[in-house]
Amino acid sequence: IEVPAPQPQPKRGDCRGVVPRVSRGGWQPETRVLREGAGTDPAGKAGDVRRLMQNWSRCSGKQVVTQLESARRGVTTEEVAFAAEREGIPSERLRELVAAGRAIVPANIRHEKLEPAAIGAALKCKVNANIGSSTAAADVAAEVAKLDLAVDLGSDAVMDLSTGGDIDAIRKAIVERARVPVGSVPVYNAVAAQPDLGRLSPDDFLAAVERHAADGIDFVTVHAGLLRRHLPLVRDRVTGIVSRGGAIMAQWMLLHDAENPFYTRYDDLLALCLRWDLSLSLGDGLRPGSGADANDAAQFGELEVLGELVRRARERGVQTMVEGPGHVPLHLIPENIEREKRVCDGAPFYVLGPLVTDVAAGHDHISSAIGGALAAFHGVAMLCYVTPREHLGLPALE
Repeated sequence: IEVPAPQPQPKRGDCRGVVPRVSRGGWQPETRVLREGAGTDPAGKAGDVRRLMQNWSRCSGKQVVTQLESARRGVTTEEVAFAAEREGIPSERLRELVAAGRAIVPANIRHEKLEPAAIGAALKCKVNANIGSSTAAADVAAEVAKLDLAVDLGSDAVMDLSTGGDIDAIRKAIVERARVPVGSVPVYNAVAAQPDLGRLSPDDFLAAVERHAADGIDFVTVHAGLLRRHLPLVRDRVTGIVSRGGAIMAQWMLLHDAENPFYTRYDDLLALCLRWDLSLSLGDGLRPGSGADANDAAQFGELEVLGELVRRARERGVQTMVEGPGHVPLHLIPENIEREKRVCDGAPFYVLGPLVTDVAAGHDHISSAIGGALAAFHGVAMLCYVTPREHLGLPALE
């Protein structure tokens, strides 16, 4: 038996030697070449489609046609062809999945350096990494470093969840740097700018979404399915509402004695999405924060509304995926996924974890790896990473 020689250990703070750079399914980022026949040459010429990242047609066109609208017209966009090449499937097959709403290719027209990826149950399961500042630690360079490391280690997407410091500058720097799809939660930005929810209007929430879209964010989380009628359902929960976005919307509804503005102004939200081909990630504001609350009436009541919102978005030509829990005991994970597929008509399901136990603080990356493996097996489209810092604080580079 050959025993490998000891390898030099990286210095603390240098994580790049811990895990080798991940190859994305044989796709070579240095070449960025699509095989002949993989896509449609916008000039109608045969041969390879070669596109530098700064030269995507969608970024220079005057009229925005979303990826979903194009797919329904039978047009294979450059982004769909590019993503299909990375998946190792025919571009026509991916186009069909996008047209049916079973896959999305998030690609804001302002994200010029994007190297598109596809998210869907019939595709390779993707992994998202959350980064972002807080009021305690807010530095643009630090967030860009997190982005670089996340992508180096194989993240297929990142979300900027910044809540402190110059949030706008951090978001712009991440989008400018990122070659993977970038998501965000605009309501965090709205609350950071105006912490008094009593003074925030529906227009303020929509303005936050518009600002993120204009900066090139590819998909945004909006908690539009949490309605006033759901609030009594959380009273008997063990852990109540644990989603930050969900808690913000719930408190806003109580303060204003009004319905969720993302629901009442959903058509206006969709109109914003169409301007930039912004994809929606419909947030689960009532995700369970403990195994005891998993699969309860509040969680599934919100899911029914999300199914309605998926259909409305598709009708308008907006790409949509659905977010899921959270804390779910192992035996309840399959039911979560099958119900989402049925209620949301196969929209890509994007889950946090799931964590299969509530008592693994400091080891939640292991708990979520167990839940994530089962969730992926049953058809989840994208997993959000969970680090050992979950429930304890924000993860640093280490």
